[in-house]
Amino acid sequence: MRRKRLVKIVLMAGAAAACLLAAGCSSLGYYAQAAHGQFSLLAQAKPIDDWLADPATSERLRAKLQTVREIRRFAVEQLSLPDNGSYKNYAQLQRPFVVWNVVAAPALSLKAKQWCFPIAGCVDYRGYYSRQDAQDYADDLVKQGYDVQVLGVPAYSTLGWFNDPVMSTFINYPDGELARLIFHELGHQVVYVKGDSQFNESYATTVEELGLDRWLQAQHDDKLAQAYRVFAARKEDFLELLLKYRSQLDANYESDADEADKLQRKAAIFDALRAEYQQLKVRWGGFSGYDRWFAMPLSNAHLALVGTYHDRVPAFRALFRQSRDFADFFERVKALAKLDKPQRDEQLDRLQATSATAAK
Repeated sequence: MRRKRLVKIVLMAGAAAACLLAAGCSSLGYYAQAAHGQFSLLAQAKPIDDWLADPATSERLRAKLQTVREIRRFAVEQLSLPDNGSYKNYAQLQRPFVVWNVVAAPALSLKAKQWCFPIAGCVDYRGYYSRQDAQDYADDLVKQGYDVQVLGVPAYSTLGWFNDPVMSTFINYPDGELARLIFHELGHQVVYVKGDSQFNESYATTVEELGLDRWLQAQHDDKLAQAYRVFAARKEDFLELLLKYRSQLDANYESDADEADKLQRKAAIFDALRAEYQQLKVRWGGFSGYDRWFAMPLSNAHLALVGTYHDRVPAFRALFRQSRDFADFFERVKALAKLDKPQRDEQLDRLQATSATAAK
């Protein structure tokens, strides 16, 4: 079995090399680090059964891996998510995140800079397996005048091209967060539209939220459910905070003020965001789970992707209410994915309006 896995990796490496050559020399270094990082990750992963059979595996890790197996089974049996090799292996990494994403936006705009790739299409970030490589690239963008954020990422989806492993970067999450993450990433394997990040992420966020609701109900664990309700409430508070200040920044950038005034107003808005976050932490009883978001000086890059993951969630929830079950929902999302972007956005707008009407 091990030999077959290595042969498969070698074959995939050959295919990736052809892709690198086709991409041109200017991108060769970036694609080379991406290919090396992905194949190193696959090589480190081994079946969860092997970890469970190893007497050296700690009891904490053993319990978490058992939980992952149960979450994975639930995803297939109750949510109609793919029954494949993803999240059936585990990789112990010697770093806090699997990749670091660089997000950039102009100094007076919240529109994220995009990068285009052969498989994923155009996306609003550029990922690196080395934090230093990500920071070096971010520094170059800052010199070009961009606002930049370097964001550590615990997991990502290869969209079914590879068997995505469970990783040490997220295995110790609370069980609800662990389930949410797995449902989200498996959702990407069902439907993905090249070049439409908002569609992809809002859809996957809807899958994670709906799936988690069902998973929590199935656990019959009031303590677990209450812990997640507290987590979700904080997350909602934080999102509302970001959306509030994103709206203020948008209004500032669209105003008739001159550039100097806009930059001054921008700095004041970010100062207010920091101050209100501190007030929010007091209301949370000192919970500091979002402090990492403030680790770098705040900029447009921090807020550029906020809407990507959430703006279309009401539309997808409305679509789910029209569906018989998850399998039917996925077919409806696939039908949307086949439309041209203007048609797709029009359909989502209608669904969004339906959701807004139902909420009144």
